Amino acid sequence: MSFVPRVLAPARTRLARVAASTPRSLFSSSTRLYSTSNSFFSPQDIHNASHSPDHIQSKMPAKELLHNNHRFSEFDLEGRVYAITGGGRGLGLSMAEALIEAGAKVYCLDRLESPHPDFLIAKKRAEEDYGSSLEYIRIDVRNNTEVNNAFAAIAAQGERLDGLIAAAGINHLQSALEYSQQALDDVMSINYNGVFNSATAAARQMFKYQQKGSILLVASMSGLIANKGMTSPVYNSSKAAVIQLGRSLAMEWGRHGIRVNSLCPGHIITPMVDEVFRQNPAARATWEAENMLGRLALPEEFRGTALFCLSDASSFMTGSTLLIDGGHTAW
Repeated sequence: MSFVPRVLAPARTRLARVAASTPRSLFSSSTRLYSTSNSFFSPQDIHNASHSPDHIQSKMPAKELLHNNHRFSEFDLEGRVYAITGGGRGLGLSMAEALIEAGAKVYCLDRLESPHPDFLIAKKRAEEDYGSSLEYIRIDVRNNTEVNNAFAAIAAQGERLDGLIAAAGINHLQSALEYSQQALDDVMSINYNGVFNSATAAARQMFKYQQKGSILLVASMSGLIANKGMTSPVYNSSKAAVIQLGRSLAMEWGRHGIRVNSLCPGHIITPMVDEVFRQNPAARATWEAENMLGRLALPEEFRGTALFCLSDASSFMTGSTLLIDGGHTAW
């Protein structure tokens, strides 16, 4: 499947210039997005980069425009639409607030009967302070039909979907030999199946509206290590599966302008982590001692990560795994 991404005219002009200097051999019949001219890239051109209209200095705003609304335009999400699963509270909601501040319209999807009170505060701020909107949709990410219908409805409103943060997840503390089949099914169906359902539902809408997009899968450093103080073999392996899913989807959709990356946070103070501490009070001291900063993260500390990954600032990043863990795995 091939298509021409929906982009603003200036961006299309810049991309056309880039295409004009790209060898024809790089454009296969199945992925050709832009026409090329007879111009070919010369290695010598790299020495004249500062004279290119696409050089980074040419993208900087004029001095008279350097006030807050015009700084770092690649982070500007004005007019874009995003969905966040697990956005009813905690990490997902914090990320949603970052996108709103950058100008986006955000839909938070969660299985909570009603969102956390923090969501209502964020919704009010979105409308009053930023002239944007934050909406809540109740879905169960395990239900693929429900997920696809929700994403289709979101995208249909503005005929676009610019990105997804798949942050829905659960944990279950239990040793492997004591793990029930029901608990196994519950954790995997939400942490892996739900992420797969959400990512594919988002991509379907991007293909439908012939649009580029960015998808961020929230995995965990638990997908890379076994955490001291937390016996959770299924949770850990479900997050490892999410990391590999991110790489696979990035490979599959990259030539169509859809980027997919994974985020591996360290221990964050969230309702899910509070439940771990309730069952194992000693875990907090262990976790704090195990990273280089000597503390746990706050959800708000991943706002910048969300904005970077969902915006044009990360336009050349796909198939990557961002490990942000306070140095936990760097010892």
